[in-house]
Amino acid sequence: MIETVHETESSETGSGWWLLFLVGLLSIVVGVIILFKPGDSLETLAVIAGIFLLVNGLLELLASFMRSTTDRGLVALFGVISAIVGVLLIRHPIGGVEFVAILVGLWLITVGIIRFATAFDEYSHRFWHGLAGVLATFAGIAIIVNPDIGYATLALLIGIGFIANGIGMAALGWGLRSAGR
Repeated sequence: MIETVHETESSETGSGWWLLFLVGLLSIVVGVIILFKPGDSLETLAVIAGIFLLVNGLLELLASFMRSTTDRGLVALFGVISAIVGVLLIRHPIGGVEFVAILVGLWLITVGIIRFATAFDEYSHRFWHGLAGVLATFAGIAIIVNPDIGYATLALLIGIGFIANGIGMAALGWGLRSAGR
């Protein structure tokens, strides 16, 4: 049987939903761990965030090669930015609170703007994308405005940012699951 282009795109769209959903859940878990364990060392926080951002960046880059991905260039750019920030956090985890704050703050602003912009393209889960985008952007701005905010406040804002990102990614994955059916 010959598959039409529409059937191929539908199966491709529906097949990768679980990956986005899983990364979203992992982001939420990392955010919750950071919120409940803010007393851990800055080095541990930087390495955990760095590993997540590196994996997230690589998955975003892979997603940019899928035909069903909308705004493939934007997804690829976000993947590159996430991977670079992840490598910097893993490679230099003891750069100080300000270094970690600025890197994560810039990443949160980037992810927040992208999530908010995609909220207008998505018909399903528009509210969750918009909310996640606004929360991540505000958390990033709060960090950038005052990068020497202190470790506990930094952990709180990073945790909120990771949770907001996870909600957006999980909602997108769930939306793709619905679209694939």
